[in-house]
Amino acid sequence: MEEQKMDAKTSLKGRSFLTLKDFTPEEIGYFLDLAAKLKADKKKGITGNSLKGKNIALLFEKPSTRTRLSFEAAMLELGGSVLGFSSADSSSASKGESVADTARVIECYADIIAMRHPKEGAPYVASQYVNIPVINAGDGGHNHPTQTLTDLLTIRREKGRLSNFTIGFCGDLKFGRTVHSLIKALSRYEGINYILISPEELQIPEYIKKDVFEKKGITFTEVDKMEDVMPQLDILYMTRVQRERFFNEADYVRLKDSYILDMDKLKIAKKDLSILHPLPRVNEISVKVDNDPRACYFKQVLNGKHVRMALIMELLGVSADEH
Repeated sequence: MEEQKMDAKTSLKGRSFLTLKDFTPEEIGYFLDLAAKLKADKKKGITGNSLKGKNIALLFEKPSTRTRLSFEAAMLELGGSVLGFSSADSSSASKGESVADTARVIECYADIIAMRHPKEGAPYVASQYVNIPVINAGDGGHNHPTQTLTDLLTIRREKGRLSNFTIGFCGDLKFGRTVHSLIKALSRYEGINYILISPEELQIPEYIKKDVFEKKGITFTEVDKMEDVMPQLDILYMTRVQRERFFNEADYVRLKDSYILDMDKLKIAKKDLSILHPLPRVNEISVKVDNDPRACYFKQVLNGKHVRMALIMELLGVSADEH
């Protein structure tokens, strides 16, 4: 059994991390186990320089606070160095350079790349032209797999499991890539009840219903009122209505305040409810909720750093013993 673990773990070295579906639940478990260990080590004051002499290039052509800073903090805490730019205006992309050429250039300087790009599939294209790992840090409205890993770690730490619970997704379920990614990831685990809370205009896309729920025989419930289902929820995954996803400003203004979580709504919620949010938030969660022990979204942020530390270590083939 131990030998099988080692073989599977070794196979992670050199791979790109573009979507969770490229990894087995067991491999995802390795990432989560290592992230949990790194978090525990940090609390004990144990640090390391396992990535000394290694460079990560952060190619962020879309705005980011948490994802960019967590990658940077992750690499620095492991003893490595950080290269990169925070917008397309700072790179040769502004001059028309292709994703493939940019990736080839960066490969000359870095050992691993984390890329956020407005075009879906850009990290995949980059990975086809380089011989170093590429991590998808968000591509358009498509995937955000490191956020999904963060969500999985948070759920596992709060609930002690990744199965047998009821989760409600609330807000912008149509354009929310974190929602789509997490639903796909959770569909690989057993006994999960899905409740989808949104206005009709922002309901989950048909392809998620067909390719995930219907294909796997998973039942789900769609409702338009948070209060109707609040007592049933073990986890509530809140999202913001994203201005950048709307072509029509009037539609955004009409829908942006559709669902706001406040203390009154939490009166009927379970005492051990876990409230998650990928952030940033606008006003969909009242700041008064922040002090409620059920609020987990700032824990989520910290979990994201440890997930990315684990991811970088595994893809570069650095064992936990070297940390």
